[in-house]
Amino acid sequence: MKIREFQTELWLPLPPEELFSFFADAANLDAITPPWLHFHIVTPPPIAMHAGALIDYRLRVHGLPLRWRTRINAWQPPYRFVDEQIRGPYRQWIHEHTFEARDGGTLARDVVRYAVPFDFIAHRWFVRPDVERIFEYRAGALLQRFGVGRKPTSIS
Repeated sequence: MKIREFQTELWLPLPPEELFSFFADAANLDAITPPWLHFHIVTPPPIAMHAGALIDYRLRVHGLPLRWRTRINAWQPPYRFVDEQIRGPYRQWIHEHTFEARDGGTLARDVVRYAVPFDFIAHRWFVRPDVERIFEYRAGALLQRFGVGRKPTSIS
């Protein structure tokens, strides 16, 4: 199984505590997820976020309906959390979110380690472009919500 990595970072003009509290509310995922994914949280609210929390979603990728379940593996407010897909389209999806105080705001960094079935075809033509588009949309939504920031940087 080939493990891929995607990294991006975005500076936003608010303290880590404030940005982390936005991410700590699972209902806010809808606001930063592209509409073309038809994303819907299935787990009834409110969702208590903590290590071990499970969250179920429904979405569509290229028109295909999918179910996705994540588990919060690490929960360290206001600096870090890690979610892992335990059921969904990826063979592996581990997403680490970090929030670092920097220059009077927060540097929000995402590192995603993932693997897909049929990597030799699916990754280059479908998965990587989708991941990039999703995180570009997310950065735009965060900039719009929290004000002027610095253009997102894809690191990988």
